[in-house]
Amino acid sequence: MGATSQEQVHVQDKLFIDGRFVDALAGATVEVRNPHDGSLLAEVAEARAADVDLAVEAAQRAFSAWSAATSAADRGRLLGRLADAIEDHADELARLESTDTGHPLKDTTLLDVPRTAATFRYFAGMADKFEGSVVPVDAGFLNYVRPEPVGVVGQIVPWNFPLMFTSWKLGPALAAGNTVVMKPSELVPLSTLRVCELIDEVGFPAGVVNVVPGYGHDAGARIAEHPGIGKVSFTGSTRTGRSIVQASAGNLKRLQLELGGKGANVVFDDADLDAAVNGSAFAIFHNQGQACIAGSRLLLHEAIAGEFLDRFLALARSIRVGDPLAPGTEMGPLTSPEHRDRVLAYVKVATDEGGAVLCGGTEPEDPALAGGCYVLPTVVAAGPAARVCQEEVFGPFVTVTTFTTDDEAIAIANGTEYGLGGGVWTRDLGRAHRAAGAFRAGMVWINCYKRVSPGSPFGGVGHSGHGREMGFEAMRGYTEPKSVWVNVDADIPAWYPRG
Repeated sequence: MGATSQEQVHVQDKLFIDGRFVDALAGATVEVRNPHDGSLLAEVAEARAADVDLAVEAAQRAFSAWSAATSAADRGRLLGRLADAIEDHADELARLESTDTGHPLKDTTLLDVPRTAATFRYFAGMADKFEGSVVPVDAGFLNYVRPEPVGVVGQIVPWNFPLMFTSWKLGPALAAGNTVVMKPSELVPLSTLRVCELIDEVGFPAGVVNVVPGYGHDAGARIAEHPGIGKVSFTGSTRTGRSIVQASAGNLKRLQLELGGKGANVVFDDADLDAAVNGSAFAIFHNQGQACIAGSRLLLHEAIAGEFLDRFLALARSIRVGDPLAPGTEMGPLTSPEHRDRVLAYVKVATDEGGAVLCGGTEPEDPALAGGCYVLPTVVAAGPAARVCQEEVFGPFVTVTTFTTDDEAIAIANGTEYGLGGGVWTRDLGRAHRAAGAFRAGMVWINCYKRVSPGSPFGGVGHSGHGREMGFEAMRGYTEPKSVWVNVDADIPAWYPRG
């Protein structure tokens, strides 16, 4: 018999500052609730600005020893041990993540936890392989460029994939020699705090990683404005991203912003419909649609739109919605009651503008799910200018629009302020590459969707932000290039000769 959401999971409920788990200075706590049934999981210490200040001070004290006295190889070895520890606790972490976020256990087991371990392992290997360079310059001089860590970095983790995003942000920052102050969402801090316990167990020095769950308007705002933080990496809404830009101006800190998305998923008339239907369902309904890269706009060639929709609607109606820890669940609850209500409000927005709800658009009728944050898979037919085709709903909510030509499809795909990811389904390789080149987006998937890898840059353009997670691009984002010039020829004067 599989686990159920009523079974207990181990939780850490304190802040992690300077290698110790401590209460918040003000003694405040935040209730963390199970989105399946609303039950209380923990009362977690609520960090405020003063706690962030302590965390920054700890990170500053730890920086010199971590960046200079700890070799890159040793930093890599610690990250490798952390990857091992995550794999050793994989079942526990998967269950904790499902209980806290509502992700189905199948997803956290097969995707979230393995991707977390793989990311830490990738950057463990990267730590002593991220090289500087030598620049060809005038004879008699040596010029080399060395990548140096930024210093103390602030990282703000969203609530949709907290465990995985913890690794995406910590991995490259630590490998590059930075120290970290991280704020997980107050809604879902439990898996990040469990990782802190593993960080402590495998031997990371005190102060290298500090984790301060709290509200964005307090702890998050302090991270954004703190003069002791040299960079902020934020994943979340475009609206909050704008406020971080403003708050960061005090010390002109570097920013990496992975913001909203409104992914266009284009199905051409020559697509493999079986693959396209299944892939498009994964693109929007995985993690209840709570993903910035979700394929939330289906663009269908009119020649195949009818057949595609028949198959797609049948699949959407068949998705098993329920307790994320129950065997067979394919879609769990949204992460909070407030977000459930926001997603459902977009159904009215769609119908008020003349859109047609083709399936879903309501909470499930199953009384066993009545206390949870559930929304049925929702499909809405709407024109490309409709609000539901322009604004990020961030739920199991996909719009359907038809097109007749390739140029029209690309115009619709590029017709929002976002530019994060998009998909193309076609058997024509030339058409696929032309479409990928024409998309205004940071990522494009061809005959697949939502594939990620620790080595592949992840991020967007436009109102989807700037900077990249993962790969060499992430390491560059956590380092500053220092150019060093050496006069190696004693006959060359170090000044302009007189007269």
